[in-house]
Amino acid sequence: MKLLTFAFIASSVLAVAAQNPPTQQSQQPAEIATRIGVDPGRPPRLAIPEFIPLSKDADLLSAARTIADVLFDDMAFEKEFYMIPKDILRTVPRPNSAEEATLDRWKELGADGVVIGTVQKTTEGIVVEVRLMRVVNGAMSLGKKYTGSPKSIVDGGRTFAHSIADEIHKQQANIRGVARTKLAFSSDRDGIRMKGPVGDRDVSNIYMSDYDGANQTRVTVNRSIDIAPAWSPDGELLAYTSYRTGYPDIILQSIRTMRPPSNPAHGSMDNQNFLPAWSPDGSKLAFMSNRDGNMEIYIINRDGTNLRRVTNHPAADATPTWSPTGQQLAFTSDRGGREQVYIVNIDGTGLDRISTEGKADRATWSSAPLNEIAYAAQSGGGYDIKIFSFSTRESRTVTDGIGTNESPAFAPNGRHIAFWSDRSGRPQIYTIARDGTDLRQITKSGSNRYPNWSQ
Repeated sequence: MKLLTFAFIASSVLAVAAQNPPTQQSQQPAEIATRIGVDPGRPPRLAIPEFIPLSKDADLLSAARTIADVLFDDMAFEKEFYMIPKDILRTVPRPNSAEEATLDRWKELGADGVVIGTVQKTTEGIVVEVRLMRVVNGAMSLGKKYTGSPKSIVDGGRTFAHSIADEIHKQQANIRGVARTKLAFSSDRDGIRMKGPVGDRDVSNIYMSDYDGANQTRVTVNRSIDIAPAWSPDGELLAYTSYRTGYPDIILQSIRTMRPPSNPAHGSMDNQNFLPAWSPDGSKLAFMSNRDGNMEIYIINRDGTNLRRVTNHPAADATPTWSPTGQQLAFTSDRGGREQVYIVNIDGTGLDRISTEGKADRATWSSAPLNEIAYAAQSGGGYDIKIFSFSTRESRTVTDGIGTNESPAFAPNGRHIAFWSDRSGRPQIYTIARDGTDLRQITKSGSNRYPNWSQ
């Protein structure tokens, strides 16, 4: 079993390495008209036609289509642009080179900007060049060259598209895009069941995917239960709860290297540890443990040193999440009779309750400047996702009351939330914008829970 686990993790590491962002080189002109929009009263209208393959190589032809399609979806996800529809894009003939591309047709279609991209193979590998042009005057707002190994289009060119999307969002809208981020979650999709003293239980392992659900990959292979993954801020490690030793403990597993997993909280049958959460700087983990008799919140260094107890109450304290400053934690406690969300300083002072529903659980804290807390709140027979605002001290409902909706996790820019819901039957992972729009189903196979968004 250990050999199988090691081999499978090795293949997962190689799959992730193949999708690393390609290197990029700026081709900015001396004077840049940085914004493509001309009317501050409406979003810029952006056209992303199919990229131009500079040879008839089948891989390039496919990559040219995929990069444009994925880039279109990445740009639409943040809703900063009005996207010229794909059926209209196809009415404009594709040129044979970037130099042959003209802007007259795009001007007729009302575009403010158009992305002109090329894909070619060289002796070094794959080269993707992209230009973002202002249609009104033909000025280049952005020029980049991305290079990768011959294997860099193993995903069809998706990684190139993600890199371009994040660059355009940074330059044009001054926001951090999430196209290159990943989701981790737990799933029982492989259909294995584990024998137990009471009854058989489904085995659950950790999986990961692109932010949009593409490239779903198994990370752990255990005939046990692995749940609640949490990405380290640098994206190198996943922390999660595992029952592989017969009791719940926190496991740290490298995603990009072959370092063996570690268990910094040093669990045992008497010291059980659950639901790790990384500090913003990646140096510490907060988690829940029963090591002092009942469930409390603890903090420990990622190397297992300097264990500190944060909460101290006869009731159960659980599911910690860090504030963006790293000086506070939000957590769930039933100290008031029912589960509610509280905030506390990491030294245990300054306790503050923020939820008011019948029950509330699984808080997640968004990054600055939004600095909001999402959590699951009891609603009818299930739960809905709510967002707490510090400015108003009020919460608003994000989901629509269909099914039960739990375990929210903010995207690194705070503009989206991943969560699981049984609205379609079995629990699946969904994403939704923080204003409650743009609901998207990410998983479809098996039962999937506990999503976490990489930084």
